[in-house]
Amino acid sequence: MNWTDLTAPYAFEFFRNGVIVATMAGALCGLVGCYVVLRNMSYIGHGLSHAIFGGYAVAALIGVNLFLGAGLWGVITALTIGAIVRRRPIGSDAAIGLVTTASFALGIALVARYPNNGRNADALLFGNILGVKASDVWIVAAVSVVAVAFIVLAYRPLLFTTFDEEVAKATGVRTTLIDTLLMVILSATVLATMNVMGVTLIAATLVVPAVVARMLTDSFAKMLGIATVLGAISGFVGMNLSYHHDLPSGSTIVLVGTSFFVVAFLGGGRLRRRAGTVAHAH
Repeated sequence: MNWTDLTAPYAFEFFRNGVIVATMAGALCGLVGCYVVLRNMSYIGHGLSHAIFGGYAVAALIGVNLFLGAGLWGVITALTIGAIVRRRPIGSDAAIGLVTTASFALGIALVARYPNNGRNADALLFGNILGVKASDVWIVAAVSVVAVAFIVLAYRPLLFTTFDEEVAKATGVRTTLIDTLLMVILSATVLATMNVMGVTLIAATLVVPAVVARMLTDSFAKMLGIATVLGAISGFVGMNLSYHHDLPSGSTIVLVGTSFFVVAFLGGGRLRRRAGTVAHAH
């Protein structure tokens, strides 16, 4: 394959949009994923993506804007999980599983019953490079700006809440508000990247870059940077490979990210689990 073959797909607008969205989405997921991984919330990324699929189906059925309808559904789902966990009738993993799988089942049922409503279900489940539009670029860009602004402005409260929520609460940090805002950002991230990644693979995009970054550094700030860069590279390389080898974009991006994990693992990288060490660096 020569240089001309590699650059040929950039003549198509849909591919340029796809590469831009995949790169930004990878960076966004890598950044937000650091908080997901360090707070042992990896399952919630998987759960929210499935829940939002239910929101898409409901929004399509009642004729509401798909992005706004599914986004609101995702936020409500996240807040519902938080409310159940705070009342402590069941554990967080059980609450996530109960609420999100019910929402996903509702989405599947509605798609089966009303197949002509909304976007193609397979595209939402597995990602669709052909479906990426200029509007998707702006949506991911907007969510990225909001996410970065939130992380920068709430850096210390987020840090304290992530590593020791009880101490953070005792020192006056509004942990409930921080948790709620983080869930909103996470829901927006999942929603904005669904068209490229698909429902079934968003969780991996959130987790893999952050896990690799955690293996490579004990510094929280460096972890954020490394995960963001690895996510962006995975998105860019994965999108190009998916086009040239006729593979689903989401799965290819995840496989590229997984290759980074394999290299880091075989190269002697290790997870340093002492949260205090990370927090002490800052």
